[in-house]
Amino acid sequence: MAYVSIPTYSRSLPQRYALVGAKCNSCGIVNIPRTLNCLKCGATQFEPVRLSGKGNIYSYTTISRGASPPEFATQQTLVGSYHVAVVELEEGPKIVAQMADCKSEEVKIGLPVEATFRRIYEDEGTIRYGVKFRPARTR
Repeated sequence: MAYVSIPTYSRSLPQRYALVGAKCNSCGIVNIPRTLNCLKCGATQFEPVRLSGKGNIYSYTTISRGASPPEFATQQTLVGSYHVAVVELEEGPKIVAQMADCKSEEVKIGLPVEATFRRIYEDEGTIRYGVKFRPARTR
């Protein structure tokens, strides 16, 4: 199992729960998660920015039976294959997340999507929540 300690998980709650990124004070690029240095210019000063949660599928894959990480084994047993997408957010950064509330034939590159807060998995009796994406209802 890919173990993530409670303190490590807790430090990532702003990104996981509210899609809070870090806008570089030098060049304006948005990084998520926040990094020590800007991925574009190397600067070290950022301001927090709440992201819209809207974007488009940049790429995706289907996780089929037997290929799921251990923490998602229960989900796979219940629902079978599931999609994981690289979503390019309106603000620029790309984020990897599971897809929700859609049929397999709906998932395609360029599909407008929106973030939704969901249960991700349970580990050692602790339910881990975070962002998944679903097809956008309105734009």
